Amino acid sequence: MKITYHGHAVVKIQTKGKEILIDPFITGNGLTDLKVEKEQPDYIIVTHGHGDHLGDTVQLAKKKNALVISMVELAQFLASQGVNSHGMNIGGSYDFDFGTVKLTPALHSTGYENGEGGFHYLGTAAGVLLTIEGKRIYHAGDTALFSDMELIGKDPIDIAFLPIGDNFTMGPEDAAYAAKLLKAKYVVPIHYNTFPVIEQDPNDFIQRLDTGIGKILEPGEGMEL
Repeated sequence: MKITYHGHAVVKIQTKGKEILIDPFITGNGLTDLKVEKEQPDYIIVTHGHGDHLGDTVQLAKKKNALVISMVELAQFLASQGVNSHGMNIGGSYDFDFGTVKLTPALHSTGYENGEGGFHYLGTAAGVLLTIEGKRIYHAGDTALFSDMELIGKDPIDIAFLPIGDNFTMGPEDAAYAAKLLKAKYVVPIHYNTFPVIEQDPNDFIQRLDTGIGKILEPGEGMEL
């Protein structure tokens, strides 16, 4: 299984001949190496309904009828846009042909402006815990620090993607404490430097972690699990 980071909160997982994209914010993402016209995911997972996470989901999903996995309200909205979707909720898990998806809590808002003055409520925000090929992958989405992260990490996590941008999410200090609660083998910072208000030095975050845990991935860089 190969996992790659593509700027902001975009993560790609390639496993069992399938490709999974998490939070595919490509258009307007100055840090990503991806091109919408070249991506053909089999599955898309969206943590919440903000534009910098929902991103290009509709266009990408329609290419090859990819299944979009998200909170149920967001899934219903995407279905109304002609997208094949699977709705879930916090604490629920489901087995797909690539592995198991479980939605975890995230402390964050959610909603989508349609560009015409309208606003869609799209359920609560979530994190995602995936079990694939015997490995556990945690993508926190956008969130503040919360103590129940310790429960998310009660079973070993192989890699955790944590936001560090501050302002909208945890900053480096809180994210480092989250890493201690999660006890993941590897921790990758996400959701930083895309916009001026979330500019951070990822090395500051890495230095707050135990030696060898933190991994800064440049867009397009990845790891084999």
